[in-house]
Amino acid sequence: MPWIFDDTRPVYLQIIWEIRQRILAGIYKPGEKLPSVRDLAVEAAVNPNTMQRALSEMEKEGLIHSERTSGRFVTDDMSLIKRLQRTAAEEIISETLSRLEKTGLAKEEILKLIAEKLGE
Repeated sequence: MPWIFDDTRPVYLQIIWEIRQRILAGIYKPGEKLPSVRDLAVEAAVNPNTMQRALSEMEKEGLIHSERTSGRFVTDDMSLIKRLQRTAAEEIISETLSRLEKTGLAKEEILKLIAEKLGE
């Protein structure tokens, strides 16, 4: 599936977001080796230098790490992954609640709708 980038943010930040989402969703599993910079760059249709920059930033964050001649790997730190999953979920919930409140629904109605959807 091709990666889709927009012009509102730097491409390397969008790459970081995409790879982070893949890690949080379990597509790239803890401890798993990531595809090479070149392979990821080809998949994303970006310059390898842009991909390298994104991966270097992710290393600073601790979500991935390099092993000298073996490549890059997803962290084994499940507490970091869980913390990032929770942060991502909180951001989605906040954005969704903000949008729902703009519909004019009362908080009680919003909670009822959410409960109904969760029950489905």
